Amino acid sequence: MVSVPLSLYIHIPWCVQKCPYCDFNSHGQKQTSLPEKAYVAHLLDDLALDAQRIGERPVETIFIGGGTPSLFSEQAIERLLQGVRERVNLAPDAEITLEANPGTVEAHRFAGYVAAGVNRFSVGVQSFSPSHLKVLGRIHNDQEAENALALAQASGVNTFNLDLMHGLPEQSLEQAMNDLKRAIALNPPHLSWYQLTIEPNTPFYSRPPELPDDDILWDIQTHGHALLEKAGYRQYEISAYSKPNEMCQHNINYWRFGDYLGIGCGAHGKISNPLTGEILRTVKVKHPRGYMTLDRPYLDQLTPVTAEERPFEFFMNRFRLHEPILKDAFEQATFQPMDSATIHIMNNAVQKGLVEDTEHAWQVTPTGRRYLNSLLAEFV
Repeated sequence: MVSVPLSLYIHIPWCVQKCPYCDFNSHGQKQTSLPEKAYVAHLLDDLALDAQRIGERPVETIFIGGGTPSLFSEQAIERLLQGVRERVNLAPDAEITLEANPGTVEAHRFAGYVAAGVNRFSVGVQSFSPSHLKVLGRIHNDQEAENALALAQASGVNTFNLDLMHGLPEQSLEQAMNDLKRAIALNPPHLSWYQLTIEPNTPFYSRPPELPDDDILWDIQTHGHALLEKAGYRQYEISAYSKPNEMCQHNINYWRFGDYLGIGCGAHGKISNPLTGEILRTVKVKHPRGYMTLDRPYLDQLTPVTAEERPFEFFMNRFRLHEPILKDAFEQATFQPMDSATIHIMNNAVQKGLVEDTEHAWQVTPTGRRYLNSLLAEFV
C-alpha cells in the first residue's frame, strides 16, 4: 500500500486592508488588536478533530497562509506550532512556511518566527512600482519591500519566497521586466511569478481595470521566463521558479494530488484513506465570528470525491507541474485504475500536441502549458 503524503494548511484570515484583486477568505482588520489567543485555541481544537482522521500519518509540510499571518505575534505563532506538534505526528524535517507582507512592523518579527519553528517565509511583494502598488491596494512601498527581504535573509530562516505579479493594470513589458529584475537582484531562493487575474466577488471584478492585451502578456511571459532562466531559476510549476533544491514542498504536494488538512476560517482540506479507497474534501466555517462562536464543530462541508471526479481533479493539479506524470501515480493517488474515457482523453491530448506519451509517463508540452485551459477542457 502506497502512503499518500500529508500536509497541513493553517488559515489566518485578517489583513490590514483587503486588496481589490483578492478573492481569498480575508477580512480587513477593524479592531486595534486581533484575537490571537482565542483564534490559536480554536485552530488547535479544529486540528484535534481533524487529527482523528489521520492517525499517526506524518505531517510533512505546514503552510500558514491568509490573510496576513505575520500580523500575529511571534508568541502566538510559537503557541500555534507547539500545539500542532502536540496533536499530530510532525516530521522532524517538516517544511514550515509563513506568509508575510512588507510595509508594517511585522517584518521585524522574522527572527522571532524562526525561533518559534518557522523555516520558510513567503513575502508578498507583488510589485516594486509605486503606481502599481497603489492600484493593487498594497500598503507598502518599494523600499519597504526590499527591507523586508533583507530582514528575511538575516533572520536565519532556511529559505524564502518572493511573491511577484505581472500583467498588472496598464503594465508595459518594460515595467514588468523592471519589477522582475529588482526581484532577481534580491536573490530569493524561490520566486512565485504569476499573472494577475480578475476573480469574481472582488472590487476589480465589479470595476475592471484596463489590463495589458494578450500580445503584451505573452511578451511579458516569454521575456520574463528567459530572464529568470538566465539568472539560474528553474520553472517547476506554472507560476513557480526556484534555485536548485529550493522548490516549495508544500505546494508540490498539492499539485501531486497529495493530502492536506485545512484548519482555520474557510480552510479547505483533502483526506484520503488507502484502505477504503475513500477521498474526502473538507471546508471549514468561513467567517471568523462563526468559526469562533458557533456551538458546533468547525467543519462546514464534508464531501466525497467521486470516482467520476477523480481523473479531472488529479490531472487538473498534475498538469501544473513541469515534471513528468508517472502513469503509476494516477492509481496510487486516486485508488482506481484509469478508465477508457480517461485514456481516450489523454490520447486526444497527445494527438493535439498538448501532451507527450512515453512508456511510463506523460509530459505536458510547452504548447500544453501555454494552453492549459484547453488541455483541462478535454476532461469537461
